Amino acid sequence: MLALRALKPIFLVSLAISSFAKLAWKDTKFLVTFGDSYTTDGFNITTGPNSPDPGFVSSNGPNWVEALGSTFNVAGTKVFNLASGGATIDAALVPPYLPTVLSVVDQVTQFKQFLASKPEDAQWSSNNTLFAIWIGINDVGNSFGWTNITQPQFYSVLMNRLTTQLDELYDLGARSFLVLTVPPTDRAPLILQQGPSVVAKFKPLLANYNAQLSSTVKKFQASHRNIETAIVFDTQPVFNTLLDNASTFGFVNITGFCEAYENGTPSQTTQIAPCAPVSNYFWLNTLHPLFTVHNMLAHAISTVLST
Repeated sequence: MLALRALKPIFLVSLAISSFAKLAWKDTKFLVTFGDSYTTDGFNITTGPNSPDPGFVSSNGPNWVEALGSTFNVAGTKVFNLASGGATIDAALVPPYLPTVLSVVDQVTQFKQFLASKPEDAQWSSNNTLFAIWIGINDVGNSFGWTNITQPQFYSVLMNRLTTQLDELYDLGARSFLVLTVPPTDRAPLILQQGPSVVAKFKPLLANYNAQLSSTVKKFQASHRNIETAIVFDTQPVFNTLLDNASTFGFVNITGFCEAYENGTPSQTTQIAPCAPVSNYFWLNTLHPLFTVHNMLAHAISTVLST
């Protein structure tokens, strides 16, 4: 089992953050999350605010949202996870791998339909609810090979569309926002397997997307009154610190994965020879990190939200 060592202060200091008067994590009674497979846990709001969490995660164990809602939950925070595996910002701009996948636009529509009215068991308010969005992995990845666009210019189109969703949430009463950047998926097996030239092209596009994302959140914050929190949490330092110090954190493989584990395992400690235990891998499959990575990410996020 991978030892979940405490994160060093320098690790947390390296996180890129921008915020004004912040909603403290200890005062956060509701957390509403939007995103893709890195975020979804299978929660289905269409069956009501108290729908069970079936635990459909890509991490073979609790993902960052589940960890925030349990291990690092200091205020009895109730989570409404609207994320959908494979999601993009808008399916009309970047189609997901299946037409049934709910984009962020669709997820915000669900929030408006099922939660905006503050029904029983979901009586959130502007001053005690954090809205978290982690999106872009599939937007960047799916559009990477397109030859009819200039990717950075297209990212501006994506940012404009994301802004409309932030505006929508603001109009519905959201005042505290947490937006996560795209992690270094250039270091995931999916990209590494395509060779150094692809990695060299892919990495700066990630950086450009993330720079535009940070700028978008800052502009959104500046153009709206009464924003209590607008945090851009940079996931890259978290991932890169773990990847660059793999042996320290107990990872035996950071560039590949065990095919026997790629679709999940019966337990978090499963070992199928000749592979090491599943928990000692960074990547469960070509693109998704294991629960151990998510746990450390959640730890870092909770620390930022608490300071």
